[in-house]
Amino acid sequence: MNRLELTGLTARPSQVWGGVRLVPLVREAPVEGLRLHREVYEGLGAGIVELGPRARYVSYIPHGLVADWSGGDGTDPAAGRRSAAYGTQFGGDDAPRAVPLPALPHHRMARRRPGDRLRFLPLHLALEGYLALHFGGPSTAWEEWSRTALRDGLSPRAEDAYLGRSVRGLADALRIFEIHPGQCGVMVYVSDALAAAFVVPHPDDYRLLHASLVEDLYGELVHQYALYGAPVPRVPVRIGGEEHIRDLDGLRSAARAQERAWERAHDTLFARELLDSSYAFDRVYRMGSFTLWRFLPPFVRDSGGQHIGEAITGHKGQVAYLKTFRLSDAQIRRGHLLRTLAGADWELDRAAAALGSDRRELVRRLEAAGFSALLKGGVRDRPHTAENRRKPR
Repeated sequence: MNRLELTGLTARPSQVWGGVRLVPLVREAPVEGLRLHREVYEGLGAGIVELGPRARYVSYIPHGLVADWSGGDGTDPAAGRRSAAYGTQFGGDDAPRAVPLPALPHHRMARRRPGDRLRFLPLHLALEGYLALHFGGPSTAWEEWSRTALRDGLSPRAEDAYLGRSVRGLADALRIFEIHPGQCGVMVYVSDALAAAFVVPHPDDYRLLHASLVEDLYGELVHQYALYGAPVPRVPVRIGGEEHIRDLDGLRSAARAQERAWERAHDTLFARELLDSSYAFDRVYRMGSFTLWRFLPPFVRDSGGQHIGEAITGHKGQVAYLKTFRLSDAQIRRGHLLRTLAGADWELDRAAAALGSDRRELVRRLEAAGFSALLKGGVRDRPHTAENRRKPR
């Protein structure tokens, strides 16, 4: 598995508000055997994510998602549909459970719940996969790397993100436009750049989670596009050949032809960067016939937008759940550098040759990427000799 396949999802004509374009995704039929609901955490959203006995980080955690593959309707008797995003009540008795927690609560990235349920932290799976990219640092004790790099690797490592509420126009767009019948997802574009993709298995799940998009994290580039970008043009839907339309059946047929034309245009133009890219998938948890994954892009420079994300797929590879995060150009460059260094066994000269540059330029790029603390002082001007090699750690 190295591609995202949105089989069974159909793109509907876009909804435009200022610089934000929403493209609804409608399912032909809900995914059987899987439901999602939200678990809301009280407080300001700050929390500690535990990766293991001795590894943890502090981040923004507004809510968790609970995947239920027991075959029921996915509702939780203790849950409600209160939206922390808008402070409104969608109605019904299956609202997300508000869990009272102390200051800086501790969360596991993914935790099994009683029955066939798994609670996981949306987007944190994807972001932690990116932050952990070659986190251990040099595998060979080359002389150029500092003791800190050899002992602690890339720790600590941090990346910036913006809350959806700070993406201008996003909250208004989500609030104003109606949800389509059968809608199970949405593509969010800002200045016509794909900011995020969100897919769930059932229309009821989407209605429950639609407002939570303003509580998600978005990259620096998305925030800048929303702040400085101009309003995007609306795509008018016109039905041609009206002289041949004689009755309602003919009008309905022409309207469906326009819907298919928009779907093809969206998949080949707007969403191409997401659907045509290859990814490295890492399995997180197997849930009966479903599997929870996180994935990373190839980190190819100058190839357009690239996304990290997480997905739940069925046994045939059908995407039941999807959430993505668009990387900035700087984040892509950092990923590209780390991949190249690891491929060269962290030897600077080999890595520089793989990048088509020299040692001094590679050191400059490492410093610009924020990795200068990994290097010993004076590495830029130090010649490399065979004596610099040490035993593998």
